[in-house]
Amino acid sequence: MAIYESEHTRFIREWLEKHPEEIEEQAKGRAMWWDKPQDLESQRRIAESGVPMKPYPYQNEV
Repeated sequence: MAIYESEHTRFIREWLEKHPEEIEEQAKGRAMWWDKPQDLESQRRIAESGVPMKPYPYQNEV
């Protein structure tokens, strides 16, 4: 039984095989935007400073 692979997945896989330098660029972009060191104190302060949400946020005040 063959495993399904979408056209998009196949395109990206083949494109990365032809352009291996893009894998390094992808890693740089990921490091810039996502792979950040975690600061637990900052995360705690952000979680504590949240405003409680109303039960029905789309209901107009009457």
